[in-house]
Amino acid sequence: MTEGKLWVVGLGPGGIEQMTARACAALQEADIICGYHVYVDLIKNDFPGKRFLSTGMTKEVERCRLALQEVLKGQKVAVISSGDVGVYGMAGIMLEVAAPYPHLEIEVVPGVTAACSGAALLGAPLISDFCLISLSDLLTPWEKIEKRLSCAAAGDFCIAIYNPASHKRKDHLAKACAILLQHQAPTVPCGIVRNIGRAGEAWELTTLGELGSKTVDMFATVIIGNSQSKVINGRIVTPRGYDLA
Repeated sequence: MTEGKLWVVGLGPGGIEQMTARACAALQEADIICGYHVYVDLIKNDFPGKRFLSTGMTKEVERCRLALQEVLKGQKVAVISSGDVGVYGMAGIMLEVAAPYPHLEIEVVPGVTAACSGAALLGAPLISDFCLISLSDLLTPWEKIEKRLSCAAAGDFCIAIYNPASHKRKDHLAKACAILLQHQAPTVPCGIVRNIGRAGEAWELTTLGELGSKTVDMFATVIIGNSQSKVINGRIVTPRGYDLA
């Protein structure tokens, strides 16, 4: 039997209008779209006639195996992630699961990650050196996350925080801020962006000293400036050092 094709597709932050043309083309060509049920629901109405496979949270390996089974049957399958599939997305685990099939055609299709889409709403906070850190300790030990936060703050990086809290991790953002405040001033500007590109999208400005007391969830992205960041006309800007004289 002829084997099919596999795409791993980044949807961007929200609906179809926030996808790249390349991502839309891959989903149009696919016979089957496979993903976390929340992301499947976001796009299901935009791609009628497709077969959808969905699984719940923490079922990433199972999802990849389902997709691989269909590809080996000759189907064209798109595995989806929100944002970019290579940034805390499905690209890595899909390539690992498909490792026994080196001849299989796999195309990784990037999308706009939350750090970029969230930063655009806040202004230009990440226009200089920055890093991404997830506060989820589901797959990464908290001790390692603490070290990364400390090193990033000591290096004066701007930081985009993914997965800042969940039902089981309500205090992780406050703990992260306590670490960052060992190296950065409480006046460093920060922003919180919620439901990027979706219904209920909202953002607010705050400071590092106040950030730890804010209520956030898994649908929020937190952006923390560096020692040079400032607020200009209600937007965070991290100067690159241009001479404006």
